Amino acid sequence: MLTLLDAFTSIKVKLGALVAVSVVVVALLATLGSSAGVPVWLSLPVAVLLTLGVTQLLAAGMTAPLRDMTEVAQRMARGDYSGRVRTTSADEVGRLAAVFNQMADDLALVEAERRDLIATVSHELRTPLAAMIAVLENLADGVVPADGEHLDGALAQAERLRQLVTDLLDLSRLEAGVTRLQTAEVPVRALVADCVAEVTAAGRTGEFEVSVPDDLVVGADGARLRQLLINVLDNAARHAPAGSPVLIAAGRGPTTWWLTVADEGPGVAAQDRERVFQRFGTDATGGGTGLGLAVARWVAQLHGGTLRFTDPERGAPGALLRLELPDPSDTRTSTVLPEEPPVPAAPPENPAVPAAAVSSWPVPAAMAGQGIAGPAGAVAPPGMDSVFGRLWPEPPGLPGLRVVVACVLVGVLAGAAMTFTAPGLSWVLVLLGAGLAAYVTARHRRNAFTILCTVLASLLVLPLMLRDAEGVVVLGVFAAAGAFLIGVTDARTPAGFLLAGMSWPLSSLRGLPWFGRALRVVGTGGRAPAVVRTVVVSSIGMAVFGALFASADPLFATWVDALVPTLSFNDLITRVFVGCLVFALTLAAAYLALNPSRVEPERRASEPLGNRFEWLVPVLVVDAVFGLFLAAQATAVFGGHDYVEQTTGLTYADYVHQGFGQLTLATVLTLFVVWAAARKVRDDVTDRLWMRASLGLLCLLTLVVVASALHRMHVYQEAYGFTTLRLTVDVFEGWLGVVIVLVMVVGGLGYGRWLPRLALVTGAAALLGLALLNPDAWVAGHNIDRYEATGELDLVYLQSLSADAAPVIAERLPADAAACALRRLPYSSLSEENDDPLAWNLSRTRAQRVVATLDPAYALTASTGPEDPCGPVIDAYAPDTAR
Repeated sequence: MLTLLDAFTSIKVKLGALVAVSVVVVALLATLGSSAGVPVWLSLPVAVLLTLGVTQLLAAGMTAPLRDMTEVAQRMARGDYSGRVRTTSADEVGRLAAVFNQMADDLALVEAERRDLIATVSHELRTPLAAMIAVLENLADGVVPADGEHLDGALAQAERLRQLVTDLLDLSRLEAGVTRLQTAEVPVRALVADCVAEVTAAGRTGEFEVSVPDDLVVGADGARLRQLLINVLDNAARHAPAGSPVLIAAGRGPTTWWLTVADEGPGVAAQDRERVFQRFGTDATGGGTGLGLAVARWVAQLHGGTLRFTDPERGAPGALLRLELPDPSDTRTSTVLPEEPPVPAAPPENPAVPAAAVSSWPVPAAMAGQGIAGPAGAVAPPGMDSVFGRLWPEPPGLPGLRVVVACVLVGVLAGAAMTFTAPGLSWVLVLLGAGLAAYVTARHRRNAFTILCTVLASLLVLPLMLRDAEGVVVLGVFAAAGAFLIGVTDARTPAGFLLAGMSWPLSSLRGLPWFGRALRVVGTGGRAPAVVRTVVVSSIGMAVFGALFASADPLFATWVDALVPTLSFNDLITRVFVGCLVFALTLAAAYLALNPSRVEPERRASEPLGNRFEWLVPVLVVDAVFGLFLAAQATAVFGGHDYVEQTTGLTYADYVHQGFGQLTLATVLTLFVVWAAARKVRDDVTDRLWMRASLGLLCLLTLVVVASALHRMHVYQEAYGFTTLRLTVDVFEGWLGVVIVLVMVVGGLGYGRWLPRLALVTGAAALLGLALLNPDAWVAGHNIDRYEATGELDLVYLQSLSADAAPVIAERLPADAAACALRRLPYSSLSEENDDPLAWNLSRTRAQRVVATLDPAYALTASTGPEDPCGPVIDAYAPDTAR
């Protein structure tokens, strides 16, 4: 897929454009957000996330070829030459990728030739070896006599084997890429005569007719040139019919000299004239090793010349081989490179890269397939993998497009229904939709614990449309997010719970490459990308032409107004920001569910202490301190209020309230003591018994402390009144007591690893129970109970309660007191911005019905002044003691 930066031919220009685009995006978003009145806490994260997304999309093509090259190179080190780098870039990286691909093509071809060479050489060596072994076995077994005929046969096979090995060695030296030529003045006629004599002595029959000038002296490497001539003459004599001559001619041109060898054999077809110069390029009738002509051509190329078959003269039969070499008749010793590589290959066509940038790579076949220094089999990690390492790997093949589309739908729903509405029905729908979009992609979605956490999270967001108390609603939303994240990451320990929460914002960075790949899929083939493109293009067309026709025709405009809500520019910008933020949060959660991080650290067995007293004595000391504290509590209880006042100078209510926070902290620290001591106990029966006894006693004493703390808070509330904060800390302390009981039970049964998850589930259940209890209504009811018992009621505090308390207050208080206690609701929970079907809330709906029945004389209006009718009412109910 083409990227917007592919048109640039310089990577420096690309980086500059990338920085410029990022700055423009940030500035534009900041300006739009500021002009629309979007708060900074909303506009800043959206600007950062959108900038990261734009940068990821634009920069994807800049670094991907480098990562691909690293991966392909490491695959080459393992002998796999099939990988290629795909890029459409025209910059330095793109040109490097094109040359890299050419090198890979050359290496792949060289490796194929190497494998073919090994197979062919094995076959060629096996044939003379088998024949020679057969002759020698026959001689050894006495099957044939050891006469000259049979010994000559064995010698002939050995000579054939020697010739094959010699040719292979010569060819390997030539293919090494650099060969030193010892050039000197060589008389061609004398050299040809010597070669003819050698070929004849080797057993080649036939006549050789030489037509070479006596004065033809050239500058060449005599030994190499002799090797060339012997090979071509042997080839011609082998193919020439019996009794037919082999014609050898030579001459000099303006800058070159030439030599031809002609025979009257079957000739070489035009389509085979290059193949016969390949290694082992023999035909069915030629025989030989198939290496002679390959060696001859390379000798010609080392001299800077050519060796090829040409068409014989018209009417002449057979084959005509022509050698043509340059004629620098000097005596220099030089190093000559072959004009062509051992394995020529045409460069791949790439219009983005100049042809001059592509060249062949003469790589020796012996090097192909060998390992390269580095970790064998290791694949270079992509950019984000190198940042997060093994703690958060990304497996290949993760689904992307459908996940992104689902998150986009959630973002659109949030921007349309959640913006400018109070917490209620629309908020619940958005949160449930976000959770569903993440859950359906979760790797552990069939895990029982993940399912349980998802159900708990779904229940914890329901108070958004059932309750109006902000504290309960906010706690529920945060607890729902935490439970869901813990579930989809399959966390098991408190450290894992913490890392699961931290992974959510980090997944917005970890998932950027995955998000970029998902968006690039839209530009490819396939049904799903086509559907997405169709929806996007159709939406743009509908918006553009709908706006044009609405501005052109009043009747059509009324239809549009009936279907589309009227939006100002500022409203639209705010909705876009909200939608983008919800989309980003949902996408981050979906990626975390799809590719959960490794939140559980490696378990390391704790080293137990060598002596029992090292852990037992501290535990017993803590037990003793708890015992002394409980003795003091018993003294205070049995001594009565007077004893407490005489001893401490505090009223009993102040006395019991003073230490509630410390007792709660002591309960939490008890859990730490139990965890630390249990890790240091040896796996010994006696030590285990002492552990159960000492820590069990500590847990029992802690339960008494929990009961004492709850009793203290109850006494204080009876004395000074009930509040939602005091009720909430009561629930928290009670939950800590439940955790202590769980420690005793699961610890005694040996299932301590279950404790963190059980604590999570019971904590979520406690919060759900608090929401079902309706804290504000419960507090209002108990304060009214206290009023009925003492005659004291803090109406000012009741005014601070949410709409949850309205039915209880209106039902149980006199009309004037109820009207004064609920007079603020129309300006807070029941304001006009909350009067929206999308913001439907059960408590606010009930409160609206209650407020409608109140005496309007006590309503809070702009004209309310010193003669406020609620002033005397509040004073009449005011308590005598200060809080």
